[in-house]
Amino acid sequence: MLERASSASRGSSHGQGPGESLRARRRQRRRRVLVSLCILLLLLLAGALYELNQSVARISHVQMFGADQSLAELATEAMRGSYLGIVPRDSTFFFPATSIRAALISAYPGIAAISIFRNGLTGLTIKVDNRVAIARWCGLAPTDFAAAGSAHGAEEYCYLFDASGFIFAAAATSTETLNPFSLYAPLTGETLEPLRATLAHASELPGAFDFARELATLGSPVTRVVLRGDEVDDYLASGTRVTYVLGNEQNAFTALVSAQGDLNLVDGSLEYVDLRFDRKMYLKKR
Repeated sequence: MLERASSASRGSSHGQGPGESLRARRRQRRRRVLVSLCILLLLLLAGALYELNQSVARISHVQMFGADQSLAELATEAMRGSYLGIVPRDSTFFFPATSIRAALISAYPGIAAISIFRNGLTGLTIKVDNRVAIARWCGLAPTDFAAAGSAHGAEEYCYLFDASGFIFAAAATSTETLNPFSLYAPLTGETLEPLRATLAHASELPGAFDFARELATLGSPVTRVVLRGDEVDDYLASGTRVTYVLGNEQNAFTALVSAQGDLNLVDGSLEYVDLRFDRKMYLKKR
C-alpha cells in the first residue's frame, strides 16, 4: 500500500511539472519581449531627441512680410528655451506659434492677424495683416467747439481705431484714415488708457458713419461725430450741428432730404438741426 501511494504521488508530481514549467517559460518570454520593446522605444526616443536638438532641424532665421523685419527678433525671443528642458522651442516641428502671435500682437496692437509658415527646416516666414484705421478717436467730447469747422483741433491728441472699435495706435498728423472726421465717444468698461480699449456702441458705428458721409452729399462735410448716450451730434464744416438718435440714421436722412429745399447746410446760417423726434424737425438760426 505504501509503495502504491508513493508511486501515485510521484506520478502526480511528474504530471504537473511540465505544465508549470511551460507557463513559466512563456511568462519569462513575454517579460523579455516587453523589456526589449521598452529598450527599443527608449532608443528611438533618445534618437529623436538627439535629432531635434541638431541645428538642421532648428529655426535659425525668421522672415517678415507686411511688417518691419525688426519684429523677427520678437519671434525669435518667443522661441528661446525648451519644453521640459528636453525639446528646443525653436524646433521646426514644435515651434510655439501661439506664443509668437501673442508676443507680436502684445508689442504691436496694430496687427490684426498673423500667418506663420515653415520655410524649409531652418526658416520661418511670418505674414502680418495690419488693422485698417477707420477714423480718429479724440476723447469723450470735443475740447474746443469753436474749432468744429476744422477737421482736427491742434490741441487734440487722438488715436486710431479699426472696424471693430478697437483702439490700436496713436494718430500722427500724417496718418490717413478711411473717414476724415473725428469721433468722440465713450469706451467700454472702466479704463484710463485708451490704447487697446474698445469703443462703446462699436456695432452701431458703421450706420453712424454712413450717415455722416451721406450728409456730405448735402453740401457740407462732417468734421466731428459726437456720441452722447443714444444720441449723435454731427458737426458740419459749415458750423451747423445735426442731432439725431443713434440707429435712426435712415429716417433722419430722409427727413433732411425732404426738407432740403428749406434748409441751407452750407452757408452756416443754421446753428443746429434737431432730428431726434419722429416726423418733427427743429431748427435754430444764427
